[in-house]
Amino acid sequence: MKFLVVGVGALGSTYLAFLTRAGYRAVGLLKKGKILNTIRVDGIWGSFEQEVKAVDSLELLDVEPDLILLTVKSYDTEEALKNIEPLRNSDSLLMVAQNGYGNYEKALKTFGEGRVILSRVIFGAKLIAWGHVRVTVCGDDVVLGDPLGVMDNKWLEHIAGIFKRAGIPTRHEKEVYKYLWDKILYNCALNPLGAIFERTYGELAENPYTRTLMDAVIEEAFEVIRACSISTFWNSSESYKKHFYEKLVPPTKGHYPSMLDDVRRGKTEIDALNGALVSLAREKGLLLPTNEFILKLIKAKELFNSGSVNL
Repeated sequence: MKFLVVGVGALGSTYLAFLTRAGYRAVGLLKKGKILNTIRVDGIWGSFEQEVKAVDSLELLDVEPDLILLTVKSYDTEEALKNIEPLRNSDSLLMVAQNGYGNYEKALKTFGEGRVILSRVIFGAKLIAWGHVRVTVCGDDVVLGDPLGVMDNKWLEHIAGIFKRAGIPTRHEKEVYKYLWDKILYNCALNPLGAIFERTYGELAENPYTRTLMDAVIEEAFEVIRACSISTFWNSSESYKKHFYEKLVPPTKGHYPSMLDDVRRGKTEIDALNGALVSLAREKGLLLPTNEFILKLIKAKELFNSGSVNL
């Protein structure tokens, strides 16, 4: 099977290296002028160095990919989809492997129903340097599926099996959209506060003040979930919070959010997380004061770190 990995950052580097090592034909699509020949991997899934193939233009592809992996940050989704738009008229399918709300919906508009796979990725990878990635934590299998239910389940199970055999724990789930929202809730509660206070997930949960903020983020998120009739595994914010603090936080208590590195560079995925909650709430005439305040704090920190605001 042939793969095209669009966005060779931490996540994309992991997929490109593991798929290539497993013997699959995988190519990374880089930004113009970038060069990548080797990826060094270390961390919880082992250490190895892998020669890889990467190009900075679709015109340099020698074969049409069977599956395109979209692994860019959410703020680059529209640009990435525009760059791969020529493949819309091919037989290639697209798998969205990104954080936050809205990426899958944008991909559907470009590639159409029956051609987009949604995945929920809950392992952590950190780009130590260009060509060097570290897998730091894994909370669960990658989950993939088709929220619309029009794609063949056996084929989706086959795709999940390929990733699993390549060394990336993956399974097929029909209710993948619920898994995505589980991750959105998790990220909204932890990522921005971890980036603002520069603390681990465990430290945020232990501090009574940040814990109160996290509770409010989750409670407001469930107002949106109810108003928008979004299906989740949880019938209330209280049931989710119990799961969150007892099952989700402990395995990742020593983890810092990737948003911490992102905000230091002046650009984060906050618009696809708490920002998306705020936008969905406004459409329904709701206000989310805690989420909106956290959104503004991250936006302010982005501006300071990007050099756009002078102190």
